[in-house]
Amino acid sequence: MEVTRLEASGLRRFPQVSMAPEPGINLITGDNGAGKTSLLEALHLMAYGRSFRGRVRDGLVRTGAEAVEVFVEWREARGRQRRAGLRHSGQAWTGRLDGENVAQLGDLCAALAVVSFEPGSHALVTGGGEPRRRFMDWGLFHVEQGREGGFLPLWRRYARALKQRNSLLKAGIGGAQLDAWDHELAEAGEPLTGHRQGYLDALQDDLSAVVQELAPSLGTASLQFQPGWRRHDLSLADALLLSRDRDRAAGYTTVGPHRADWRIDYTALPQRETLSRGQAKLTALSCLLAQAQDFARRRGEWPVIALDDLASELDRHHQRRILGRLLASGAQVFITGTEAPGGLGESGAHPALFHVEQGQVRRQHDA
Repeated sequence: MEVTRLEASGLRRFPQVSMAPEPGINLITGDNGAGKTSLLEALHLMAYGRSFRGRVRDGLVRTGAEAVEVFVEWREARGRQRRAGLRHSGQAWTGRLDGENVAQLGDLCAALAVVSFEPGSHALVTGGGEPRRRFMDWGLFHVEQGREGGFLPLWRRYARALKQRNSLLKAGIGGAQLDAWDHELAEAGEPLTGHRQGYLDALQDDLSAVVQELAPSLGTASLQFQPGWRRHDLSLADALLLSRDRDRAAGYTTVGPHRADWRIDYTALPQRETLSRGQAKLTALSCLLAQAQDFARRRGEWPVIALDDLASELDRHHQRRILGRLLASGAQVFITGTEAPGGLGESGAHPALFHVEQGQVRRQHDA
Protein backbone atom coordinates (compact mmCIF):
# COMPACT_ATOMS: atom_id res chain seq x y z
CA MET A 1 0.00 0.00 0.00
CA GLU A 2 1.19 3.50 -0.78
CA VAL A 3 -0.34 6.66 0.66
CA THR A 4 -0.38 9.42 -1.96
CA ARG A 5 -2.21 12.12 -0.01
CA LEU A 6 -2.79 12.85 3.66
CA GLU A 7 -4.90 15.75 4.90
CA ALA A 8 -6.12 16.60 8.37
CA SER A 9 -7.87 19.42 10.17
CA GLY A 10 -8.47 20.00 13.87
CA LEU A 11 -5.44 17.82 14.63
CA ARG A 12 -3.45 18.86 17.72
CA ARG A 13 -1.15 21.65 16.47
CA PHE A 14 -2.57 21.74 12.93
CA PRO A 15 -5.64 23.81 12.03
CA GLN A 16 -5.18 22.38 8.54
CA VAL A 17 -2.35 20.24 7.14
CA SER A 18 -1.65 18.39 3.92
CA MET A 19 1.21 16.32 2.54
CA ALA A 20 1.86 14.19 -0.54
CA PRO A 21 4.13 11.31 0.52
CA GLU A 22 6.37 9.43 -1.88
CA PRO A 23 6.94 5.70 -2.36
CA GLY A 24 9.72 4.26 -0.21
CA ILE A 25 10.96 6.17 2.83
CA ASN A 26 9.47 9.50 3.91
CA LEU A 27 11.44 11.36 6.58
CA ILE A 28 9.50 13.95 8.61
CA THR A 29 11.69 16.24 10.73
CA GLY A 30 10.99 19.16 13.03
CA ASP A 31 11.61 20.48 16.52
CA ASN A 32 10.19 18.74 19.56
CA GLY A 33 6.51 19.56 19.84
CA ALA A 34 6.22 20.71 16.22
CA GLY A 35 3.63 18.06 15.39
CA LYS A 36 5.59 15.32 13.60
CA THR A 37 4.02 12.55 15.62
CA SER A 38 0.54 13.97 15.00
CA LEU A 39 0.88 13.21 11.30
CA LEU A 40 1.51 9.57 12.08
CA GLU A 41 -1.37 9.64 14.56
CA ALA A 42 -3.65 10.79 11.75
CA LEU A 43 -2.65 7.77 9.65
CA HIS A 44 -3.05 5.50 12.69
CA LEU A 45 -6.49 6.96 13.39
CA MET A 46 -7.69 6.07 9.91
CA ALA A 47 -6.31 2.55 10.22
CA TYR A 48 -7.33 1.78 13.83
CA GLY A 49 -10.05 4.27 14.81
CA ARG A 50 -7.85 5.56 17.63
CA SER A 51 -4.51 7.25 18.23
CA PHE A 52 -1.58 5.09 19.30
CA ARG A 53 -1.37 7.49 22.25
CA GLY A 54 -4.87 6.53 23.41
CA ARG A 55 -8.42 7.68 22.88
CA VAL A 56 -9.30 10.43 20.42
CA ARG A 57 -10.80 12.60 23.15
CA ASP A 58 -7.53 12.52 25.11
CA GLY A 59 -5.90 15.39 23.25
CA LEU A 60 -5.94 14.40 19.59
CA VAL A 61 -8.60 16.99 18.74
CA ARG A 62 -7.14 20.49 18.53
CA THR A 63 -8.21 22.85 21.31
CA GLY A 64 -11.22 24.82 20.09
CA ALA A 65 -12.05 22.38 17.28
CA GLU A 66 -15.21 20.30 17.33
CA ALA A 67 -13.54 17.22 15.83
CA VAL A 68 -10.48 15.94 14.04
CA GLU A 69 -10.97 15.19 10.35
CA VAL A 70 -8.61 12.99 8.36
CA PHE A 71 -8.62 12.26 4.64
CA VAL A 72 -6.30 9.71 3.03
CA GLU A 73 -5.79 8.62 -0.55
CA TRP A 74 -3.72 5.55 -1.29
CA ARG A 75 -2.85 3.10 -4.04
CA GLU A 76 -2.95 -0.66 -3.66
CA ALA A 77 -0.52 -3.09 -5.25
CA ARG A 78 -2.68 -3.83 -8.28
CA GLY A 79 -3.09 -0.13 -9.01
CA ARG A 80 -6.49 0.35 -7.37
CA GLN A 81 -6.93 3.90 -6.11
CA ARG A 82 -8.75 4.27 -2.81
CA ARG A 83 -9.79 7.12 -0.55
CA ALA A 84 -11.26 7.40 2.93
CA GLY A 85 -12.37 10.15 5.26
CA LEU A 86 -13.04 10.09 9.00
CA ARG A 87 -14.48 12.76 11.27
CA HIS A 88 -14.11 11.96 14.97
CA SER A 89 -15.13 14.19 17.86
CA GLY A 90 -13.94 11.81 20.56
CA GLN A 91 -17.57 10.88 21.24
CA ALA A 92 -19.03 10.21 17.79
CA TRP A 93 -17.67 9.56 14.32
CA THR A 94 -18.71 9.54 10.68
CA GLY A 95 -16.75 7.99 7.84
CA ARG A 96 -16.69 7.50 4.10
CA LEU A 97 -14.83 4.92 2.05
CA ASP A 98 -14.46 5.23 -1.71
CA GLY A 99 -17.32 7.73 -1.83
CA GLU A 100 -19.77 5.69 0.27
CA ASN A 101 -20.89 6.18 3.86
CA VAL A 102 -19.54 3.62 6.32
CA ALA A 103 -21.77 2.19 9.04
CA GLN A 104 -19.12 0.23 10.97
CA LEU A 105 -15.85 1.83 12.04
CA GLY A 106 -14.18 -1.58 11.66
CA ASP A 107 -15.04 -1.63 7.94
CA LEU A 108 -13.32 1.72 7.47
CA CYS A 109 -10.26 0.70 9.47
CA ALA A 110 -9.93 -2.59 7.58
CA ALA A 111 -9.35 -0.74 4.30
CA LEU A 112 -6.01 0.95 5.08
CA ALA A 113 -3.30 -1.16 6.72
CA VAL A 114 -0.76 0.73 8.85
CA VAL A 115 1.77 -0.85 11.23
CA SER A 116 3.05 1.67 13.79
CA PHE A 117 6.11 1.56 16.04
CA GLU A 118 6.36 4.40 18.56
CA PRO A 119 7.82 5.05 22.02
CA GLY A 120 4.94 3.28 23.76
CA SER A 121 5.10 0.15 21.60
CA HIS A 122 7.02 -1.81 24.24
CA ALA A 123 3.63 -2.10 26.02
CA LEU A 124 2.85 -4.78 23.45
CA VAL A 125 5.29 -6.94 25.42
CA THR A 126 5.31 -5.43 28.92
CA GLY A 127 1.75 -4.12 29.28
CA GLY A 128 -1.61 -5.78 29.91
CA GLY A 129 -3.40 -8.14 27.57
CA GLU A 130 -5.50 -5.61 25.64
CA PRO A 131 -2.78 -4.46 23.19
CA ARG A 132 -1.84 -8.08 22.51
CA ARG A 133 -5.47 -8.96 21.71
CA ARG A 134 -5.63 -5.94 19.39
CA PHE A 135 -2.42 -7.15 17.74
CA MET A 136 -3.96 -10.56 16.92
CA ASP A 137 -7.28 -9.09 15.86
CA TRP A 138 -5.70 -6.46 13.60
CA GLY A 139 -3.89 -9.17 11.68
CA LEU A 140 -7.02 -11.29 11.39
CA PHE A 141 -9.21 -8.36 10.33
CA HIS A 142 -6.85 -7.72 7.43
CA VAL A 143 -5.72 -11.13 6.26
CA GLU A 144 -9.24 -12.61 6.36
CA GLN A 145 -11.05 -9.72 4.70
CA GLY A 146 -14.02 -10.86 2.66
CA ARG A 147 -13.62 -14.51 3.67
CA GLU A 148 -16.98 -16.13 4.36
CA GLY A 149 -17.15 -17.33 7.94
CA GLY A 150 -14.08 -15.24 8.71
CA PHE A 151 -12.94 -13.59 11.89
CA LEU A 152 -14.75 -10.23 11.83
CA PRO A 153 -18.33 -11.60 11.92
CA LEU A 154 -17.33 -13.94 14.76
CA TRP A 155 -15.69 -11.09 16.64
CA ARG A 156 -18.81 -8.92 16.33
CA ARG A 157 -21.07 -11.81 17.30
CA TYR A 158 -18.97 -12.57 20.37
CA ALA A 159 -18.78 -8.90 21.42
CA ARG A 160 -22.56 -8.56 21.17
CA ALA A 161 -23.16 -11.72 23.19
CA LEU A 162 -20.62 -10.68 25.82
CA LYS A 163 -22.35 -7.32 26.27
CA GLN A 164 -25.71 -9.03 26.74
CA ARG A 165 -24.36 -11.62 29.19
CA ASN A 166 -22.63 -8.96 31.26
CA SER A 167 -25.86 -6.95 31.43
CA LEU A 168 -27.68 -9.99 32.80
CA LEU A 169 -24.93 -10.70 35.32
CA LYS A 170 -24.92 -7.11 36.51
CA ALA A 171 -28.70 -7.22 36.94
CA GLY A 172 -28.52 -10.52 38.82
CA ILE A 173 -30.56 -12.36 36.18
CA GLY A 174 -29.86 -16.05 35.57
CA GLY A 175 -31.84 -19.04 34.37
CA ALA A 176 -32.81 -19.55 30.74
CA GLN A 177 -31.72 -16.06 29.62
CA LEU A 178 -28.20 -16.61 30.87
CA ASP A 179 -28.16 -20.11 29.37
CA ALA A 180 -29.02 -18.65 25.97
CA TRP A 181 -26.18 -16.14 26.02
CA ASP A 182 -23.75 -18.75 27.33
CA HIS A 183 -24.60 -20.82 24.27
CA GLU A 184 -24.13 -17.83 21.97
CA LEU A 185 -20.78 -16.95 23.54
CA ALA A 186 -19.54 -20.50 23.13
CA GLU A 187 -20.80 -20.76 19.54
CA ALA A 188 -18.85 -17.62 18.55
CA GLY A 189 -15.97 -17.87 21.00
CA GLU A 190 -14.68 -21.34 20.13
CA PRO A 191 -14.08 -20.65 16.40
CA LEU A 192 -12.87 -17.10 17.19
CA THR A 193 -10.22 -18.65 19.43
CA GLY A 194 -9.28 -21.09 16.69
CA HIS A 195 -8.64 -18.17 14.34
CA ARG A 196 -6.39 -16.48 16.88
CA GLN A 197 -4.44 -19.67 17.57
CA GLY A 198 -3.96 -20.23 13.84
CA TYR A 199 -2.80 -16.66 13.30
CA LEU A 200 -0.12 -16.86 15.99
CA ASP A 201 1.02 -20.24 14.67
CA ALA A 202 1.40 -18.77 11.19
CA LEU A 203 3.35 -15.80 12.59
CA GLN A 204 5.93 -18.00 14.29
CA ASP A 205 8.39 -18.41 11.40
CA ASP A 206 8.36 -14.71 10.51
CA LEU A 207 8.93 -13.75 14.13
CA SER A 208 11.81 -16.19 14.52
CA ALA A 209 13.52 -14.78 11.43
CA VAL A 210 13.16 -11.16 12.52
CA VAL A 211 14.34 -11.85 16.08
CA GLN A 212 17.36 -13.73 14.76
CA GLU A 213 18.33 -10.61 12.84
CA LEU A 214 17.51 -7.96 15.46
CA ALA A 215 18.14 -9.68 18.79
CA PRO A 216 20.10 -12.91 18.22
CA SER A 217 21.39 -12.91 21.82
CA LEU A 218 17.86 -13.75 23.02
CA GLY A 219 17.89 -17.05 21.18
CA THR A 220 14.91 -18.59 19.45
CA ALA A 221 11.56 -16.89 20.02
CA SER A 222 8.31 -18.82 20.44
CA LEU A 223 4.77 -17.49 20.77
CA GLN A 224 2.60 -19.00 23.47
CA PHE A 225 -1.15 -18.48 23.09
CA GLN A 226 -3.39 -18.12 26.15
CA PRO A 227 -7.04 -18.46 25.05
CA GLY A 228 -8.74 -16.95 28.12
CA TRP A 229 -9.85 -20.18 29.78
CA ARG A 230 -8.43 -23.66 30.44
CA ARG A 231 -9.03 -24.71 26.86
CA HIS A 232 -6.84 -27.81 27.10
CA ASP A 233 -9.36 -29.55 29.36
CA LEU A 234 -12.58 -27.49 29.14
CA SER A 235 -14.85 -26.35 26.34
CA LEU A 236 -15.84 -22.68 26.52
CA ALA A 237 -19.42 -23.72 27.30
CA ASP A 238 -18.24 -25.74 30.29
CA ALA A 239 -15.90 -22.96 31.44
CA LEU A 240 -18.78 -20.45 31.38
CA LEU A 241 -20.98 -22.80 33.35
CA LEU A 242 -18.31 -23.46 35.98
CA SER A 243 -17.57 -19.76 36.39
CA ARG A 244 -21.21 -18.69 36.61
CA ASP A 245 -21.34 -18.19 40.38
CA ARG A 246 -18.11 -16.21 40.33
CA ASP A 247 -19.33 -14.17 37.37
CA ARG A 248 -22.62 -13.35 39.08
CA ALA A 249 -20.75 -12.20 42.17
CA ALA A 250 -18.38 -10.08 40.05
CA GLY A 251 -21.09 -8.76 37.73
CA TYR A 252 -19.18 -9.59 34.54
CA THR A 253 -17.83 -12.53 32.53
CA THR A 254 -14.45 -13.64 33.86
CA VAL A 255 -13.51 -16.29 31.27
CA GLY A 256 -13.48 -16.38 27.49
CA PRO A 257 -11.72 -14.97 24.42
CA HIS A 258 -12.08 -11.41 25.72
CA ARG A 259 -9.47 -12.43 28.32
CA ALA A 260 -7.13 -14.04 25.75
CA ASP A 261 -3.43 -13.20 25.71
CA TRP A 262 -0.07 -14.38 24.38
CA ARG A 263 3.54 -14.19 25.40
CA ILE A 264 6.98 -14.68 23.88
CA ASP A 265 9.45 -17.13 25.32
CA TYR A 266 13.15 -17.06 24.42
CA THR A 267 15.52 -20.00 24.63
CA ALA A 268 18.25 -17.75 26.06
CA LEU A 269 15.91 -16.73 28.91
CA PRO A 270 14.80 -20.16 30.14
CA GLN A 271 13.39 -18.90 33.42
CA ARG A 272 11.32 -16.26 31.64
CA GLU A 273 13.50 -13.49 33.01
CA THR A 274 12.15 -9.98 32.69
CA LEU A 275 13.22 -8.28 29.48
CA SER A 276 15.18 -5.05 29.72
CA ARG A 277 13.50 -1.98 28.21
CA GLY A 278 15.77 -2.25 25.17
CA GLN A 279 14.96 -5.95 24.73
CA ALA A 280 11.25 -5.20 25.11
CA LYS A 281 11.46 -2.55 22.37
CA LEU A 282 13.25 -4.94 20.01
CA THR A 283 10.76 -7.68 20.81
CA ALA A 284 7.78 -5.41 20.12
CA LEU A 285 9.34 -4.18 16.88
CA SER A 286 10.08 -7.77 15.85
CA CYS A 287 6.42 -8.67 16.41
CA LEU A 288 5.23 -5.72 14.35
CA LEU A 289 7.62 -6.46 11.49
CA ALA A 290 6.64 -10.13 11.54
CA GLN A 291 3.02 -9.07 11.34
CA ALA A 292 3.80 -6.79 8.38
CA GLN A 293 5.65 -9.60 6.59
CA ASP A 294 2.74 -11.98 7.18
CA PHE A 295 0.35 -9.37 5.78
CA ALA A 296 2.55 -8.92 2.71
CA ARG A 297 2.72 -12.63 2.00
CA ARG A 298 -1.03 -13.14 2.34
CA ARG A 299 -2.20 -9.93 0.68
CA GLY A 300 0.51 -9.47 -1.94
CA GLU A 301 1.56 -6.01 -0.71
CA TRP A 302 3.15 -4.48 2.36
CA PRO A 303 1.19 -2.35 4.80
CA VAL A 304 2.30 1.22 5.39
CA ILE A 305 5.01 1.34 8.07
CA ALA A 306 5.11 4.26 10.54
CA LEU A 307 8.19 4.64 12.77
CA ASP A 308 7.86 7.47 15.28
CA ASP A 309 11.06 8.97 16.71
CA LEU A 310 13.14 6.05 15.46
CA ALA A 311 16.50 7.50 16.53
CA SER A 312 15.48 7.74 20.20
CA GLU A 313 14.11 4.19 20.24
CA LEU A 314 16.90 2.27 18.51
CA ASP A 315 20.67 2.58 18.21
CA ARG A 316 22.31 3.08 14.81
CA HIS A 317 23.10 -0.60 14.41
CA HIS A 318 19.46 -1.62 14.77
CA GLN A 319 18.24 1.36 12.76
CA ARG A 320 20.42 0.23 9.86
CA ARG A 321 19.16 -3.34 10.05
CA ILE A 322 15.51 -2.31 10.20
CA LEU A 323 15.77 0.20 7.40
CA GLY A 324 17.72 -2.22 5.22
CA ARG A 325 14.98 -4.81 5.67
CA LEU A 326 12.25 -2.30 4.86
CA LEU A 327 14.10 -0.92 1.83
CA ALA A 328 14.43 -4.43 0.45
CA SER A 329 10.70 -5.01 0.95
CA GLY A 330 9.63 -1.98 -1.08
CA ALA A 331 7.26 -0.88 1.70
CA GLN A 332 6.26 2.75 2.09
CA VAL A 333 7.75 3.98 5.36
CA PHE A 334 7.18 7.12 7.44
CA ILE A 335 9.93 8.09 9.91
CA THR A 336 9.84 11.04 12.30
CA GLY A 337 12.68 12.68 14.20
CA THR A 338 14.26 15.98 15.11
CA GLU A 339 16.88 15.06 12.51
CA ALA A 340 17.63 12.17 10.17
CA PRO A 341 18.39 8.95 12.10
CA GLY A 342 22.05 8.02 11.97
CA GLY A 343 21.25 4.64 10.49
CA LEU A 344 19.32 6.14 7.58
CA GLY A 345 22.36 7.27 5.59
CA GLU A 346 24.18 4.03 6.36
CA SER A 347 21.25 2.04 4.95
CA GLY A 348 21.68 3.59 1.51
CA ALA A 349 18.20 5.11 1.54
CA HIS A 350 17.29 8.30 -0.33
CA PRO A 351 14.20 9.46 1.51
CA ALA A 352 11.64 12.05 0.57
CA LEU A 353 12.20 14.89 3.04
CA PHE A 354 9.47 16.82 4.86
CA HIS A 355 9.84 19.47 7.56
CA VAL A 356 7.20 20.46 10.12
CA GLU A 357 7.25 24.04 11.40
CA GLN A 358 4.63 26.52 12.60
CA GLY A 359 1.70 24.26 11.82
CA GLN A 360 2.78 23.46 8.28
CA VAL A 361 4.50 20.60 6.47
CA ARG A 362 6.89 21.58 3.71
CA ARG A 363 8.59 19.28 1.21
CA GLN A 364 12.36 19.74 1.16
CA HIS A 365 14.86 18.82 -1.51
CA ASP A 366 18.50 17.81 -1.17
CA ALA A 367 20.94 20.57 -1.92
